[in-house]
Amino acid sequence: MSRQGSGLVLRLYMGLFFLYMFLPLAIMVAAGFNDYSPPSVTVWKGVTLRWFAELWQDQRMWSGLMNSLLIAGAVIGLAIPMGLAGALLLGRLGGRAAGLLYTAMVSPLLTPGIILGISTAIFWNGLGVAAGLFTAILAQTTFIASYTMLMFMARLQRQDAALEEAALDLGATPFQAFCRITLPFLKPTILTAAVIAFLQSFENYNTTMFSIGGRHTLVTEIGSRMRFGLSPAVNALGILFILATIAFALAWGALKERERRAAARF
Repeated sequence: MSRQGSGLVLRLYMGLFFLYMFLPLAIMVAAGFNDYSPPSVTVWKGVTLRWFAELWQDQRMWSGLMNSLLIAGAVIGLAIPMGLAGALLLGRLGGRAAGLLYTAMVSPLLTPGIILGISTAIFWNGLGVAAGLFTAILAQTTFIASYTMLMFMARLQRQDAALEEAALDLGATPFQAFCRITLPFLKPTILTAAVIAFLQSFENYNTTMFSIGGRHTLVTEIGSRMRFGLSPAVNALGILFILATIAFALAWGALKERERRAAARF
């Protein structure tokens, strides 16, 4: 194939790829401004903002959002240190014991979310703790901590072990060597793992649905309404999330550009 033909195929592929990625979002945004319910773009009744007003008055949706943020924050606080501890332990173990422990720690990733949710609720119910936000946090942490552990393990494999050994030879305690050498080295991974843990927690449905009892999150509330037909207010919520994502991306880009310029000056 000629270079011109290859370029045409590449442009066609990229066009289809971006169409596949962004067309559903464009349809969702259009339905959020359509004065017709249920959400639709094939039946158009005019542009309206009333779905945003309806969303603002939907207390269950906002309480579900607050519960989702609360659970995600708690999961980050638990999954990051648990994942880091597991990665450090496996990095210092060797032989068959490390392989068996690795299999046990990764197994939650292979377990269906329904099983994790139900087993967590049953276990804590046997101890007299009713299903709620607490059990949802623990159920999510069981598999999200495994994600963070794998990320820390990948990062630690690139660390030069001689740095910690040199610090210990110079009189530093193991804790000081960890805080001064290993922890700064892991800082980028900690931030990335926190973001991944937040997203995994926020969008989780199966595990949360079967471990949260009578409480609800944003995702479980939307899922429960699917049986009766969604309101375009859900599309309005999606539009707000898109705007928030764009705002965070622009702020992050501006911050990195500012750091680059500062580094170039000095």
